[in-house]
Amino acid sequence: MTEPKPASEPREKADGSSRLGRFALISAGLIALGAGGVAMMRGPETPPPAAVPPPAVPSQQPSVDDVIAKLEAKLAEKPDDAEGWRMLGWSYFQTERYAEAATALKKATKIDPENAQSWSFLGEALVLASKEEGRMPRDARAAFDKAIKLDPKDARARYFQAVAMDLSGRHRQAIKAWFGLLEDTPADAPYAEDIRSVIRAVGEKHKIEVEERLAEAQFAAPAGGAVTDGPLKAAAAIPGPTSEQMKAAAALPKGQQEAMIRGMVEGLEAKLDANPANADGWIMLLRSRMQLGEPKKAAESLQKGLTALRNDSAGARKLREAASSLGIAGA
Repeated sequence: MTEPKPASEPREKADGSSRLGRFALISAGLIALGAGGVAMMRGPETPPPAAVPPPAVPSQQPSVDDVIAKLEAKLAEKPDDAEGWRMLGWSYFQTERYAEAATALKKATKIDPENAQSWSFLGEALVLASKEEGRMPRDARAAFDKAIKLDPKDARARYFQAVAMDLSGRHRQAIKAWFGLLEDTPADAPYAEDIRSVIRAVGEKHKIEVEERLAEAQFAAPAGGAVTDGPLKAAAAIPGPTSEQMKAAAALPKGQQEAMIRGMVEGLEAKLDANPANADGWIMLLRSRMQLGEPKKAAESLQKGLTALRNDSAGARKLREAASSLGIAGA
């Protein structure tokens, strides 16, 4: 997946070295991945939630860890399956096992070196797995460069390339790059305002005027091609896979598919419990709950979100409007 205005800012180390970590977290709420418009969201300094198994109702549904084990077993028999390695990398990423995600994605890029999304996903996993502070890891930067070479429109790679510019002191170039990303972002995307906020925050910090350009900024046409299947459509609103990985998830047996997606939804809810001052995050959760056919849980999440946003009138209004459009009780 990251807010420039989180409920509580990460504590800046004396040497400013926490900046890369914060930028990596900022990315999670911003980047649209693939035609389905899948957004990633990760809150700043969010403690990793435990892997949450699907509800205990139907008995035979596997947990996300079970799905990972099945993928590992399948890849042990068929190690040249690039899509399998991408799916395993995504699964590790969802459980915040970033080093293992990077290892899996390296194998995917070795087998299928022409897939831009695999390279940019690898780059992000390397950033989050890195012990380096305050600068972009060299291997991550190389992965983003490769992604851009294959697909100049890759949003995740473009975001992180701008991060690298900012970290190296090229703040104006970074802002220009983020403006370029903003222009390719649909106006109705839930992360569009977050990109604007990143631009505004960096501009304010480095005394660079951005408000006039923000007022004139153009957006791309609304995103199309949304997934229409219930569980998969639910995944389109939360931290998740690329469009190719969504297709691969659709090919999984129904029980495995739902286990992975429910785990993602529960993971998003855990992040909001830890960092609740995030209107867009609550909206993502409401959409996911409704797509999973859980209106009662959606109504409960709405009330939790409104309570969390009681000191943010604009955020609360935005949440109510979204809930009303989704037909959620209590909006």
